[in-house]
Amino acid sequence: MKQFILAATLLLFSASSFAQIQTWKVDKAHSKVGFSVSHLVVSEVEGKFLDFDATITTDAKGKLEKVEAVIKTSSINTDNADRDKHLKSDDFFSSEKFPEITFVSKSIKAAGKNGYKITGDFTMRGVTKSVTLNTKFNGEIKDPWGNTKSGWVATTAVNRFDYGLTWSSAVETGGLVVGKDVDISLKLEFGLQK
Repeated sequence: MKQFILAATLLLFSASSFAQIQTWKVDKAHSKVGFSVSHLVVSEVEGKFLDFDATITTDAKGKLEKVEAVIKTSSINTDNADRDKHLKSDDFFSSEKFPEITFVSKSIKAAGKNGYKITGDFTMRGVTKSVTLNTKFNGEIKDPWGNTKSGWVATTAVNRFDYGLTWSSAVETGGLVVGKDVDISLKLEFGLQK
């Protein structure tokens, strides 16, 4: 009898804990995964990925618990077909061999009002390194159809050489045609799953 009561208590506790977890899926139609990198030292090229997915989980009070994301490298778009083809090649993303970029959070810390430092495993071209997303929560609201939405923005920077994207050519001043450091900008809208 005691074992039954203990088992029932554990089951109820587990069910209660599970019910408190909220899952949010990215609304791709209202989100952007963008980046920029220096070109010829004196200017910048901007681009984005068109195919991506992301999920966040929060507790019942809205505290951020986990972040997971995946980006399809073949969906890169810089508004230049020739450049996009080069970026998908072995010189850069090698999209056929490494079709995805992934991020899985390992640590989430509050940083000022509505801010977070989200540190996790960032994997690109088969290389995994720790990356911190400087993140801001823009708020939560219900849309006209009764769906709960939340808005987030995040930025970070990575050295592409660290991930094997090492194609390089020097300009006469000694700089690189394509810079090493890539600035990443995320503007994301999430919908609470029912």
